[in-house]
Amino acid sequence: MFLIKVAAGDLNQTPLDWAGNKANILAALEQARAAGATVLCLPELCICGYGCEDAFLSHGLVRTSWAVLQEILPHTAGMIVSLGLPLRFQKSVYNTACLIADGKILGFVGKRFLAGDGLHYEPRWFKPWPEGVQKRIELDGVEYPIGDLCFNVGGVNFGFEICEDAWVAQRAGADLALRGVDVILNPSASHFAFGKSEVRRRFVLEGSRAFAVAYVYANLQGNEAGRAIYDGGAMIASAGKMLATGKRFSFQPVQVTTAVVDLESVRGEQARVGSFRPDFDEHEACIVARFDWPAVELTSDDPQPESWETGEHLKEEEFTRAECVGLFDYMRKSRSRGFVVSLSGGADSAACATLVADMVSLACQELGVEEFRRRLAYLDLPAAEPAALVHHLLACVYQSTRNSSDVTRTAARELAEAVGATFLEFDVDSLVEQYTQLVSAAIGRELTWEQDDLALQNIQARVRAPGVWMLANIRGGLLIATSNRSEAAVGYATMDGDTCGGISPIAGIDNAFLRVWLRWRETVGPHGL
Repeated sequence: MFLIKVAAGDLNQTPLDWAGNKANILAALEQARAAGATVLCLPELCICGYGCEDAFLSHGLVRTSWAVLQEILPHTAGMIVSLGLPLRFQKSVYNTACLIADGKILGFVGKRFLAGDGLHYEPRWFKPWPEGVQKRIELDGVEYPIGDLCFNVGGVNFGFEICEDAWVAQRAGADLALRGVDVILNPSASHFAFGKSEVRRRFVLEGSRAFAVAYVYANLQGNEAGRAIYDGGAMIASAGKMLATGKRFSFQPVQVTTAVVDLESVRGEQARVGSFRPDFDEHEACIVARFDWPAVELTSDDPQPESWETGEHLKEEEFTRAECVGLFDYMRKSRSRGFVVSLSGGADSAACATLVADMVSLACQELGVEEFRRRLAYLDLPAAEPAALVHHLLACVYQSTRNSSDVTRTAARELAEAVGATFLEFDVDSLVEQYTQLVSAAIGRELTWEQDDLALQNIQARVRAPGVWMLANIRGGLLIATSNRSEAAVGYATMDGDTCGGISPIAGIDNAFLRVWLRWRETVGPHGL
């Protein structure tokens, strides 16, 4: 047997946070080394962060990414490591993966297929690297290979599928398999979407089987830059068998997943499969480097999914955990002092408040209260149980007018009490009346519900914005907008009313699912809470 231990590192990075990103990379290296892994794959563009947007076109960003890579190199001694960074070559910027062996750069692989749908906009910043093309790039007076490359390191052949490269019909792995690659590394920045993890699992497993390789998939995790939430979920597979999987929706900054791969078994699969036809053409694209592989003991791998991933309420669980990780990261990365929700007594605002409380509970459950407080050290939170931390971090406000009912007032108060939030009441009826009289005097007639129903409804919603914004400013917190996707789609949302806020966690969630989720949250709730 020829055994090697490989690792995939899921990282919670932040665009342009050079020190923080480097610290996470070094922590992943340390964890992988401590676990006995020799190969470590880290996420796409992990040095600078994936969400740098137009800053990718800056010469300064590319230069700094290169400088940080140089600082990381000494820490890779005795290991083979993949790191993602942008490179400028012949007046264009490329999304590349750098392969390092024992502290030395072997070359850079350019991403061939760029994500340009949904929330992705890669073609704005990067050029796709053409298939089969290899060049040399000069950096600080040294030439390095760049392009469509594979690597022979100590007799083990490595190739890359960079995120989108594995999602397309003509994925790079097919060509790499014909070139005799043993291990495919997939550094990704794949955001969460319902059902997406199963698609990833299929292409990792199917890629490892069809290409007869070991497959190592690493992803970003957390809310990197505001819009997208990454769920992590590292995977290591070999010849159609899943060897290891990483936790999804973790609050940790770094997670390393490891597995032992038997390369003799992998190569045996290539020999066994009748459809496999090796390519005997000369490939200048294969970079050769010496490397001494350490002895590794065979382990028994039987990865089991977490309990919540196998239940009948997977969608509700995923939604809860994605929102909670997103809220936690958005708060701490913006250095906000908590959240403020204007409770109406209805479903949308109730969901938003509940998600904040669940965020505290799930984060404390995984990290522990002390680590939760340390991650939010700028807040100087009390050493307390999660319920007391919710009271400190979440304020809910019910804003009444003469048209408000005791039903909605009671619902808002009881919801706030149930989740442990600070609860306040504002009476905004006089403000509504002042605006109504102001406009009536200007247009020369009295406003009536029979003639001006929509305008009078909207002013009640809009007049609630300034006071709750003021409270958020006083507390230094994030005001949560509570409008959902269905309401916005049909025009039932009030601009500067329920769309008012600094963060909008349910803006992409439809009304029907939100009500299903609320019933589930009331009666069942997240596994383990």
